[in-house]
Amino acid sequence: EVPLVESGGGLAQPGGSLRLSCAAPGLTGRFEYYSISWVRQAPGKDVEWVSTSDITGVKYGDSVKGRFTVSRDNAKKVVYLELNSLKIEDTAIYYCESGILRGQGTQVTVSS
Repeated sequence: EVPLVESGGGLAQPGGSLRLSCAAPGLTGRFEYYSISWVRQAPGKDVEWVSTSDITGVKYGDSVKGRFTVSRDNAKKVVYLELNSLKIEDTAIYYCESGILRGQGTQVTVSS
């Protein structure tokens, strides 16, 4: 079973919103104890950390703080990343990670 599966990417205009999902059917045990991170990679750039949620709360990278919001449905083993006030520079493939596991990614394109 695939551990992590992202979905919800697509095309949005600057200032728009998208909601990404990270489903974790392959993670066993109490999901709330898993640390789940979102990272992104824009073309030609290094991987950038976006956020991490764990039992203690949620942390965000400076470039997305105040615009992106993480929520979790631990019963469904899903982590959501709400992207608001999107900027062209948010264009990237977004991945969710847990430990050494990473999903296949979902493309977010912000363009007018």
